[in-house]
Amino acid sequence: MDLLNTLVDKGLRRELPTREEALAVLATSDDELLDVVAAAGKVRRHWFGRRVKLNYLVNLKSGLCPEDCSYCSQRLGSSTGILKYTWLKPDEASKAAAAGLAGGAKRVCLVASGRGPTDRDVDRVAGTIKAIKDQNEGVEVCACLGLLSDGQAERLREAGADAYNHNLNTSESTYGDITTTHTYADRVDTVTKAHAAGLSACSGLIAGMGESDEDLVDVVYSLRELDPDSVPVNFLIPVEGTPLAKEWNLTPQRCLRILAMVRFVCPDVEVRIAGGREVHLRTMQPLALNLANSIFLGDYLTTEGQAGKADLEMIADAGFEVEGAGEVTLPEHRVAGGCGSHEAAGCGSHEGAGCGSHESHESGGVCGTAVPATAANEARTDLVAVRRRGAGTDLAPNA
Repeated sequence: MDLLNTLVDKGLRRELPTREEALAVLATSDDELLDVVAAAGKVRRHWFGRRVKLNYLVNLKSGLCPEDCSYCSQRLGSSTGILKYTWLKPDEASKAAAAGLAGGAKRVCLVASGRGPTDRDVDRVAGTIKAIKDQNEGVEVCACLGLLSDGQAERLREAGADAYNHNLNTSESTYGDITTTHTYADRVDTVTKAHAAGLSACSGLIAGMGESDEDLVDVVYSLRELDPDSVPVNFLIPVEGTPLAKEWNLTPQRCLRILAMVRFVCPDVEVRIAGGREVHLRTMQPLALNLANSIFLGDYLTTEGQAGKADLEMIADAGFEVEGAGEVTLPEHRVAGGCGSHEAAGCGSHEGAGCGSHESHESGGVCGTAVPATAANEARTDLVAVRRRGAGTDLAPNA
């Protein structure tokens, strides 16, 4: 296919595809899907080999959020029955992080619900960062605390944070339909503040909220312009009790096309499969590793993910390998320009979640449950379980 050959050539040169080319990827047929995956896989392997970076989420403060993000189970007025607790103490957070690091994660994403941190909150998180780094040499720490005020990104950097996550989530034109308590411009401002402070910026999107192909391309092109080092791709989990509970719009094939499009637009950037991979990709998850070079290990913020052991087996069975702590994730030309350098032509620096932000979609699926075959786009509520283990509980985490 001439389109795919062109996109591979552009990806190897870090050249931006046209909008028409990006839209054409999303419009490909199921018969062409494996060709699309193979083409995007060439770009992924050129820049990242067969390495898969593992990230681990620690929810420092769950629920009780004043924002009204329609996709989020922690939103104002949520009736989802999630865990609700205030700030974990540094030793509690460090203990939770240790489980993920023992499972192979090299980045810990510290997430807290809320509009944004107070200066006292920044002090709290600084203490947590110190506790984690004192006990785990070489670990990367990404903070995801919502909208930042002037000077807060610098303070997080001084405290030892390596990255900051704040997702754009959707296109500017549709943002007001999803959230009314803050603006798209607020989000762009926070990502810009993180970059300016020398933090590795992490910013991504949520697919499956009823957006059009044009909306998806818009937000990915906006991300490339912001130039984050990592781009988490979340797939909406329509959690009961949220306004988007009935939005079951994704199929595994649709998810793979979206990941391929992101890889072509952001060829040399850490593309992370974030919330929702278990629910929407399901048995196609291993195929997605040919497109993304990063995933979250274990559970998400408020919902359960695939068992950590299953994640590791999936990576090995698919012919990939877990990225070691001593390996540099990004290609040399991005690292050479400094953390989150704008000198690179690629799409830039989660998790959040690097990281999954409190405003990214923090969802996962239940592991190891036999389920019947279902029609495309059918609701799969059987794959959604509220997290009842790990941070904020007395039960061992999934890692």
